[in-house]
Amino acid sequence: MNKTKIIATIGPASSDKDTLREMYYSGMNVARLNLSHATHDFCKDIAKKINELNKELDAHIALMMDLQGPDIRVGEFVGGSAKFTKGDKIRIYMEDTLGDNTKFSVSYKNLLIDVKEGSTLKVNDGKVEFKILEKKPDSLVCQVMTDGEISDHKSLNAPGTKFNRAYLSDKDKDDVKFASQIGCDFLSLSFVSSHEDILDVNDMLIELGDDHISIVSKIENENALEDIDEIINASDAIMVARGDLGTELPMERIPGIQKSIINKCHTFGKTSIVATEMLASMEQVIRPTRAEVSDVANAVLDGTDAIMLSGETTVGKYPVETVDMMSRIANAAEGDIDYIDMLERAMRTENQDITGSISYSVAASAARLHAKAIVAPTRSGYTALKMSRFRPSCPIIALSPSEDTLRSLALSFGVYGVKVSEMKTFEDIMQMATNAAHKILQVEKGDIIIITGGYPPKAKKDTNFMKIEEL
Repeated sequence: MNKTKIIATIGPASSDKDTLREMYYSGMNVARLNLSHATHDFCKDIAKKINELNKELDAHIALMMDLQGPDIRVGEFVGGSAKFTKGDKIRIYMEDTLGDNTKFSVSYKNLLIDVKEGSTLKVNDGKVEFKILEKKPDSLVCQVMTDGEISDHKSLNAPGTKFNRAYLSDKDKDDVKFASQIGCDFLSLSFVSSHEDILDVNDMLIELGDDHISIVSKIENENALEDIDEIINASDAIMVARGDLGTELPMERIPGIQKSIINKCHTFGKTSIVATEMLASMEQVIRPTRAEVSDVANAVLDGTDAIMLSGETTVGKYPVETVDMMSRIANAAEGDIDYIDMLERAMRTENQDITGSISYSVAASAARLHAKAIVAPTRSGYTALKMSRFRPSCPIIALSPSEDTLRSLALSFGVYGVKVSEMKTFEDIMQMATNAAHKILQVEKGDIIIITGGYPPKAKKDTNFMKIEEL
């Protein structure tokens, strides 16, 4: 039972129901769909299968969907790809043009206006680089700076360039509506540049009457780093998307940025996610490299809430084995986390109110008493989220009558959801808490659990009680 949550991106290699089931058994908490590639029909099919598995397995697998965002993609090539040689001059056209090794087109028609001569363009995660020599009326004249091959529809990055366009395209607006309609739990915003981008999406969700979807902001460019505190404030979760971030910025900066963002999220009480190439070699082979194992473990030791798989589970040969490997690495690393240090760091930045004080007392008492679990009855998920921030060393069992609430906690460190009936009395809460501990954990007589929440259950109260229970 891992505390660090695992997000697995779903694609051709993982879309059948049996594979999804095995990925859940191996440790998948959230199934992710990338709307840059996945069609609405594909998403509907996966959402249906996830819903069926949740019912069959008494599980709470959440659904995450990525907006395409204001990305730029190259057009199509003769034969599907083209090779470029260092030193050659090529043209990049704004209008659709069938590409070859001398030219290609881009999806963003105002690229010609926004970029400057002398700036750099990077394609295919930075593997092929071009320098802009001259701006023509209909195209950019560029020099190839690195050899490489580009295939149809690969992404293009323009480091340091600020684009003058609306954050939400018509496609993204349609995708937000679609995500809301099929019961998406987490909406990931690609290429966020400022907190205003998040407010645009939040306003749209308000208009749709959707107060369930949580917003995940993907950090992929330097503009986002400049506004990082406001972005964290406006978001429910932050994803360190190391692929595009490592294209936009020098690669050697990424580890420090990752640590800084995880720390900020912990301080702000927001969820953090680390993504991209965590176990990339497992797309082709069944064992990861030692460097990949260290990468996953270090993200866990830094205190991230969740870690994510992309190509490993969409097109990789071993999607189930990869989830299992990530789960095993995370489980081992969690044994080395300095939980007391994280508890003290959380307390130093916690609000001096009843909820904060009780949450700290619960986590501290759980450590001193070697509690088997913390049980948090919750309607909205607030109590469980608060406890997760304090990083107790034992599991946090969230009891809720709301399936939406339990799925919303799927990214929260250390939280495990259990659906219960309505909790009408304090005695109901106590009985359900002990039942849940016996159901999820191997408890013995004399084991201690700590129960915390707000009472009475129907009142809108903050966390206001803790009870230490010896089983």
